Amino acid sequence: MPIDPKVQLDEYSLVTTRLMKKHAPTSEETIDTNELRDRTAQLALILDLAHQAFMRHKPAAPVVHRLAGRLHKLRRRVAPAVWQKLVPLAQQHRVAEYLIQDPFTRWSVEKPRGYSGDAGLLDIYYKHPAADDAVASSTLLGRQIYAYTSEAASSVAGRERRDILARTVDETARRVEKAEVLAIACGHLREAERSDALAKRKLQRWVGLDQDPISVATVNHDFAGTAVEALQGSVRGILRRAYALGTFDLVYASGLYDYLPRAIGVRLLQRAMELVKPGGELLFANFSDEITTDGYMETFMDWPLILRSADDMWDIINAALGRSSFEAHVYYGSNRNIVYGKVRKGDL
Repeated sequence: MPIDPKVQLDEYSLVTTRLMKKHAPTSEETIDTNELRDRTAQLALILDLAHQAFMRHKPAAPVVHRLAGRLHKLRRRVAPAVWQKLVPLAQQHRVAEYLIQDPFTRWSVEKPRGYSGDAGLLDIYYKHPAADDAVASSTLLGRQIYAYTSEAASSVAGRERRDILARTVDETARRVEKAEVLAIACGHLREAERSDALAKRKLQRWVGLDQDPISVATVNHDFAGTAVEALQGSVRGILRRAYALGTFDLVYASGLYDYLPRAIGVRLLQRAMELVKPGGELLFANFSDEITTDGYMETFMDWPLILRSADDMWDIINAALGRSSFEAHVYYGSNRNIVYGKVRKGDL
């Protein structure tokens, strides 16, 4: 799908399948034709079994659960270049006609805003009231599939991430009077709805930065009259110091790193730390390489992510900050589907 002309993606935020593939390290790999043939046959069997189950009106949740599990195992077993050849074969299979009825899967494939992982998609797995119409307008089968996809471990982790962000903001407000907060790639800033500090007017300002004008407009509408203000801006703009943002007691990027190659992630962390006040903190999150929905997301949702381990997060932190004065902590969410890096800037 072409990008909405109002959304100027800068290629530093790799949030489309095309851009992810453009920067993927698999393009120059030699493909083993025998492996490709064998894996194609395995994929066909996996998809045919799911299709037959749907045709026989088997319960949706176990059908999708088995399908996602088998795709995960296949993805982990094959060479990355081979997997990239399998993805379009899965997307073209007739079983997609059933899966696309799920509002979560359908939104991800159709990309109404022109790119992957937009704030509207997050609203669907947040089960936010803003997504009620998308769910209600789905078929009965679609709602049955959604009952599974919205409770998959990765979706649960996404909701927990929203709550962790709200708690982190509240902890900052308890630590610093009239705290200032910056959310990079803020989306609809749904964590603000759960912030006690915002509700009790304990924040000086909470700035949300996003390249999507729809997200910016939504945040400014929903939080009018509060300490929240959303601005349009991109990763490229942050790296170029194009915005006079000031400094903050907390800076966070909750979903952005899922799309950033290491080199850009390192540079962004360096620049973001310049926006952190002495004694302040930076938090960034990444879907972990332990998720089991990766195969389903990359095929039927057309939603590729860059998955990372705790070691990968430490690698970014150490490469970005080197010998500078900081304290860091890397940890997993409760089901290990998202990994977090928190850095505290040294006091002057």
